[in-house]
Amino acid sequence: MSNAIQSLLSTGTKLWLDSIDPNLIADNKALGATGATSNPIIVSDLLKSGRFDDSIRRRIDEGLSDDEIAWAMTDELVRNAQAEFVQIWQQTDGNDGYVSFEIDPLLEDPASDLPLSQRTERYIELGRKWAEGHRNRMIKIPATHAGLGALEELAANDVQLNVTLVFTADQYVAARDAVWRGAQRRRSLETFKSVYSIFVSRVDVYTAQHVDLPEELQGQVGIINAKRIWRENKDFWSNKGLKLEQEMIFASTGTKAATDAPWKYIAALAGSDIQTNPPATNAAVAASSESFTRQLAVPPSEQATQLIDEKLDVAKMREVLMREGIEKFATPQKTLLELIATKR
Repeated sequence: MSNAIQSLLSTGTKLWLDSIDPNLIADNKALGATGATSNPIIVSDLLKSGRFDDSIRRRIDEGLSDDEIAWAMTDELVRNAQAEFVQIWQQTDGNDGYVSFEIDPLLEDPASDLPLSQRTERYIELGRKWAEGHRNRMIKIPATHAGLGALEELAANDVQLNVTLVFTADQYVAARDAVWRGAQRRRSLETFKSVYSIFVSRVDVYTAQHVDLPEELQGQVGIINAKRIWRENKDFWSNKGLKLEQEMIFASTGTKAATDAPWKYIAALAGSDIQTNPPATNAAVAASSESFTRQLAVPPSEQATQLIDEKLDVAKMREVLMREGIEKFATPQKTLLELIATKR
């Protein structure tokens, strides 16, 4: 393990990989990664590589449709990743070692025009289906109106949840409260585990384009936003007496500005919970000589938070980033279906 990664882990951060590529999982486990996550972009890129053509061909021969093959392959890839991390899940009694499985992003595709109630019902149906029989699988549900509406029922049915596409505190609160309501309907809270994926760098991309802030604050809003939500999450769960941690995942940690160090967000959010990092980001950190210290619990200045609160239209940001986020996952799912049709 590299000294830089070791120093990051020593702050209390858990390192997950934003990929389910078997080769990258092996490399990142050696670095200290203890979990992974998937999305349609990752699956599409893996199948595009040709490395899994035999599995696709077998399913074509079985008579599966393109959509059925896409989900069978997603399930296979996530299962394989789960097998790599299940020992960590066992060693931590279910507190770590998970792999996330994303529910069909086409449910939110504007082109599908599904009614809200129907989308919520499908999230519940698919969430239960893809969670059944899995110990260390988390089901990713987006913090859309339909996704939020499904969380209580899924949590009540013992589904371990990763609420994704969280950009704002109100999204987080709505998701957390729904999950907690559902969890309290379980027969036991012994195995209850939930995580909330706050997207960091996309907030900074948005503010750079749409919000007039002093230069020293541009590129810091995503970090400040994540820290504030992390603190709210810590405070909420602190008195619940739960066996397992209910954690934030810091996602979208790859830097977008060429002038930023690859570990900008890694360093700023070091100290607790989970960082789900792109493979290139983990590799850059591992190759560096950086020494990380606990920064997550260091609160932003009151002056900075006040100025951001004055300048930032949170509702508008949420609307724009959610629309972009849905598109970023729906488009690759369509590409994946087209790819399978071409291979057929």
